[in-house]
Amino acid sequence: MHISPVESAIASVVGAVAVLIWRVREGQTPVTLKKILIPPAGMATGFCMFIVPAFRFPWTWALIAFLIGAILLAYPLLRTSRLHREGDVVMMKRSSAFLIVIVVLALVRFIARGYFDRIMTIEQTGGLFFILAFGMILRWRMSMYFEYRALTRPVQDSASSAFSVRHTLDPQGKPVPPGSAELE
Repeated sequence: MHISPVESAIASVVGAVAVLIWRVREGQTPVTLKKILIPPAGMATGFCMFIVPAFRFPWTWALIAFLIGAILLAYPLLRTSRLHREGDVVMMKRSSAFLIVIVVLALVRFIARGYFDRIMTIEQTGGLFFILAFGMILRWRMSMYFEYRALTRPVQDSASSAFSVRHTLDPQGKPVPPGSAELE
């Protein structure tokens, strides 16, 4: 089965639009560990494409694509999205530039793909850009994971700490130094 450049371009545009719609909807619901970890885990199944010889290319190309995605292309996503607490839930706070970043990243990938389609097969280009996108998503989601864990970490109660000093409060709410006479 051979994929034509037109079919590839149409699939890329449809995919970009789907990602934009998904990202907008995702920002309106609370963030959970599941929502952070499932996308890269599900995306990892795409590595099965390399079972088919038509998708294969040198390991060095794969490493370079992964590093470009993880270092260069993930950076705008990291800078334009933050997690924050709203009561008992964690929400994604995106800057107004987030959607612009997504569109620009899709355009960069589309234009670069046009170049690579001339020097590689369409299948190889698809595989290379899959690895690039995986590096980008993996770094972004790992950053979100650590941010989420920091926001949901239980706050240690200073009264329960073995090293804390318990203060007694006077009737006005001011602390009474340890060793002072107990209040009645």
